[in-house]
Amino acid sequence: MSAFQALSAVPHGRIALLGCPIEVGASQRGALMGPAGLRTAGLARVLESLGYRVEDHGDILPRDLVPVAGPAPENARFYTEIAAWMRALSARSYEVARTGATPIFLGGDHSLSMGSVNGVARHWAEQGRKLFVLWLDAHADYNMPGISPSGNMHGMSSAFLCGESGLDDLLGAEPRASISPAQLSLFGIRSIDPLEKAAVKARGIDIADMRAIDEHGVGVLIRRVIEKVRAADGVLHVSFDVDFLDPPLAPGVGTTVPGGATYREAHLVMELLHDSGLVRSMDIVELNPFLDDRGQTARLAVELAASLFGQQITDRPTPTNAIAAG
Repeated sequence: MSAFQALSAVPHGRIALLGCPIEVGASQRGALMGPAGLRTAGLARVLESLGYRVEDHGDILPRDLVPVAGPAPENARFYTEIAAWMRALSARSYEVARTGATPIFLGGDHSLSMGSVNGVARHWAEQGRKLFVLWLDAHADYNMPGISPSGNMHGMSSAFLCGESGLDDLLGAEPRASISPAQLSLFGIRSIDPLEKAAVKARGIDIADMRAIDEHGVGVLIRRVIEKVRAADGVLHVSFDVDFLDPPLAPGVGTTVPGGATYREAHLVMELLHDSGLVRSMDIVELNPFLDDRGQTARLAVELAASLFGQQITDRPTPTNAIAAG
């Protein structure tokens, strides 16, 4: 069976793109151009070439947002603006997930995951399935207003998803569908604040930092994540921050940290995730075209998304467990 034939058999043959051009969660501006950069780099065209039907839902725009009233928590910069974005995004992500399409959320800074993942988790909870989250990132993003050194909310997103306090009213009337810390896997981490590190350790969160990757290899560690999800009959959301990659490969990001994933390590991660048949949604975040080198980072992000959804150099037999029902 060819790779294309295998893809044709996958019940989730539709992919829905939804942009969230938010940048105020980060300290450096420019991520609002990320969705346009990914589209310009050919994301829809590449996915269509793999046999998917791609539906582009456009971007959530400032005019779609309802202003947020009331006091903001201390040490949560641009809280009211981000809350308005997340309320709109959570509702839209829930609606898109309910259609049966596989959503890809185009960012925008990593604060968007507080809305995208929440909506998707709500959908899967209604189906009786646990949503697990693989956080491909140089940073753990497990800060809270009470411990964050900067107050930048893109560094609080994974903690919010795990139900941590401090941003309790962020979603307003939108239902909050928290995951447990056991459903979060941090992968590729190489920058973590001291109090954040203590919180991750106290919650027992699965973390594969770059030393673990150097010692064991990405194949071993990603398979551990896959087996955890499969053992729980769960589904997987991949939250891909482009700073997961080594900066010379991906200069178009405002939070570069040396020593990231190599080109082949990143592709292997995506290929193994595709083979698992467990991925049902994805974020691509922190792309900053203003900092990029002639679209280099955008093009690589598109390549990696293609690997996640089945692009291979040579055809390989598709494992029977990769053809999974939703």
